[in-house]
Amino acid sequence: MMFLDCPAYLDEHGAARCGLPAEVEYRYGAQSTDGVLESAKIRCPVGHWFSGTVESLTWDKGPRVASSRTKSAGLPRNA
Repeated sequence: MMFLDCPAYLDEHGAARCGLPAEVEYRYGAQSTDGVLESAKIRCPVGHWFSGTVESLTWDKGPRVASSRTKSAGLPRNA
């Protein structure tokens, strides 16, 4: 059995992720111009599900960096 962290966004600003363990229900290879890409269908206990390359289903859990657009819009920054 294989698990990935659920990449679903929980808010409209893209700041909070679900992060629950999502079980890989099905693994398959997807053809691309660079060859076969490892792909999967995942589902978390809340019911979020995704299909795509494993690379696209994983996400960086590091601190989020504000984009230059957010900074230039004068929106408050976290201290």
